[in-house]
Amino acid sequence: MAAVRNLAAKALRRTAAVQKSGIRAARRARQFRERAGRFRAEWRIERELAEVALGRRPILVGPWLSEVGFEVLYWVPFLRWFEDRYRVDADRVIAISRGGVAEWYADVATRYVEIFDHVTPADFAGRNAERRLEGEGGGQKQTTVSTFDEDLIAAAKRQYGVGDAAVCHPAFMYRLFGQFWLGNRALDVVSSHTRNLRPSIAPRHFGLPPRYIAAKFYTGAAIPETPQHRAALQDLVARIAEHAPVVMLDTGMATDEHQDYLFRDVPNVITLREQLTPATNLGVQTAVIAGAQGFVGTCGSLTWLAPMLGVDTVAVYTEDRLLLSHLFLATHVYRQMQAARFDTLDLGAVLECQLIPARAVLSSGERRA
Repeated sequence: MAAVRNLAAKALRRTAAVQKSGIRAARRARQFRERAGRFRAEWRIERELAEVALGRRPILVGPWLSEVGFEVLYWVPFLRWFEDRYRVDADRVIAISRGGVAEWYADVATRYVEIFDHVTPADFAGRNAERRLEGEGGGQKQTTVSTFDEDLIAAAKRQYGVGDAAVCHPAFMYRLFGQFWLGNRALDVVSSHTRNLRPSIAPRHFGLPPRYIAAKFYTGAAIPETPQHRAALQDLVARIAEHAPVVMLDTGMATDEHQDYLFRDVPNVITLREQLTPATNLGVQTAVIAGAQGFVGTCGSLTWLAPMLGVDTVAVYTEDRLLLSHLFLATHVYRQMQAARFDTLDLGAVLECQLIPARAVLSSGERRA
């Protein structure tokens, strides 16, 4: 009986081993099919881009309606790769964006369309919110061409009289890099489809002091709006302002879901809000950053641009869950282009270690979860 039991146990172990081997083989086969599917999708996107580049007709790139940070960290470098890969002359290219950022596209497009020359900020905010809700599940990305995109493309064609122009829409880039952001593709899918250069943007001081620190803090996933965060940022800015004037780049323009943190009661803090218009605000902010001795702000948006301008940067956050892939790419890009120093500051850790005045903690004694 013992021999029978041993033989039966051995047979069961062999059966289990065969089953496990089959499960592993099936898992490997599924992973292979998934990888092959992703590669096929990337090749299909490249073929579509080749069709856009074909011939000599003008090419509209945009319209850009998404986050500022994605524009400088991904979109403009992607356009450089597109032109290099398919031998597209910049004279053929017309960029469509907003906020007076023609200089961001200076090496990829000889012509520029300012979106706020064609729609009001209120219309932009409303139609962009509608686009996000209907086509992106509420997200910022541009994975499809919305009716708002189509209307802006039509306006750009009228402005330059290029009715037969091709369109390189941001959806190409979002489709290509989506698996990297999801963690399913390595960094090479981005690095092999981008060309990173430091932009040449001359600083303009707008009557500012000769030496200053530029700053921009806004609400969002990186720093959610809470009384604790607001007070902590107030103290952080106050400490910086003890050593140098701080130029806050708040705009007062409600064109997206983000809201600027305000620091009106902090001594030695300057705002340029009165000098900003929808059609020029990002261009002005870029020039101010280019002339600063340093930049500090919410991690995202212009904190990705400042090191490229040669300005040492501190990017502040309390939640980095949605930032990890971008931080990984940014540090790689900055080393590659020999950009200025880029550091991050976890505001939550600063609060936990009580490295700021006690008034930054809620009166109820609530601590960061």
